[in-house]
Amino acid sequence: MMLDKLANLDKRWIFLMMFVAVSVPIFIIGKTGKTFPEVPSKLAEDTFNAIDQLNEGDPVLLSFDFDPASEGELGPMATAFTKHACEKKLKIYFMALWPVGPQMIDDNISKVIKPDFPQMVYGKDYVNLGFKSGGEGVIKVIVTDIRELYTTDDKGTNINDIPMMEKIHSVQDFKLIVNVSAGYAGTKEWVQYAVTPYSDKIRLVAGCTGVQAPLLYPYIPGQLVGLLGAIKGAAEYEALVLKHYGGDNPDPKYLEGQRRMGPQLVAHILIIILIILANIIYATEKKRGTQS
Repeated sequence: MMLDKLANLDKRWIFLMMFVAVSVPIFIIGKTGKTFPEVPSKLAEDTFNAIDQLNEGDPVLLSFDFDPASEGELGPMATAFTKHACEKKLKIYFMALWPVGPQMIDDNISKVIKPDFPQMVYGKDYVNLGFKSGGEGVIKVIVTDIRELYTTDDKGTNINDIPMMEKIHSVQDFKLIVNVSAGYAGTKEWVQYAVTPYSDKIRLVAGCTGVQAPLLYPYIPGQLVGLLGAIKGAAEYEALVLKHYGGDNPDPKYLEGQRRMGPQLVAHILIIILIILANIIYATEKKRGTQS
């Protein structure tokens, strides 16, 4: 009987099926450039709208609080956030609460701003304020006085010599905070120490890892306007950005979230099928045992 064969299936066949489920979509997507269609969730739409409703020249703070270990999930979000802000011609202020955050910022500047938005001028259209140690302590200070901690940018230029810093005195002066977070310090701390005490002045959207997302859902929509969870959230947000600003032939770097979702989707479908089969086999064997 087929179920008996499946019950005694060598586990190496399952490993092989998983390998095929992951590798085939990678090969097809890499060869054709086609990705699976994404239907954005309300959270992704809320995140997109929070940025898209801003006016040209509005200041936004992008805090990149992650490292290379979580780039697989968060890198596509950071890229899409940067592109969206550039397309809207917003004033972009980068900062980081993680030591390697400035590396993530520099990667985005090199990947998005310099090649695709060469008209943007450092110090007038975007600035990298760099990393400051202290976790939530940094937020507690800059929420009322940014110059108390940030006396220079990441390059060592005096903050008072940077034109776009002239009207920025605290976090409350930003129209929106965009946080990409892999853990502590990150979105939760921005909610607790920036949004909560100044909810009438500070608005926050975020992108986070999959394990973080359930811990942040309670903050929606009161303290978090929008939230992108893991690579699925990144893919949905990418789809929205490209729908409005992608053109006919978008650069593959703006499709990374959607490209990475393909293998994950097929692998998840395989896992679900295997779980269903395993339960059918279990129920059948239990029934046989009862009858005998």
